[in-house]
Amino acid sequence: METKVTSRKMKSIRRRCGFMNGINIDAGGLSLGWKEGISLNLKSYSRSHIDVEVEEENGAGIWRFTGFYGEPVEHNRRESWELLRTLQ
Repeated sequence: METKVTSRKMKSIRRRCGFMNGINIDAGGLSLGWKEGISLNLKSYSRSHIDVEVEEENGAGIWRFTGFYGEPVEHNRRESWELLRTLQ
């Protein structure tokens, strides 16, 4: 989610929601939270994305999650599309 709050504030909000682990990207940027028992591997991040691999609790498999915030200004959206192509 786009937070629009400081990383410290986001950590507090995330923990109150039960997500003890998390990644915050810059103040007011993106945040990803997850509960205990979930294993994540951070692949890459920027001011507009967080890309992780998630390992199932029971070891059943690994899947990918990419949180993405596209450029809101239309004439800058080329950067968003390029990032999505790069992430595949």
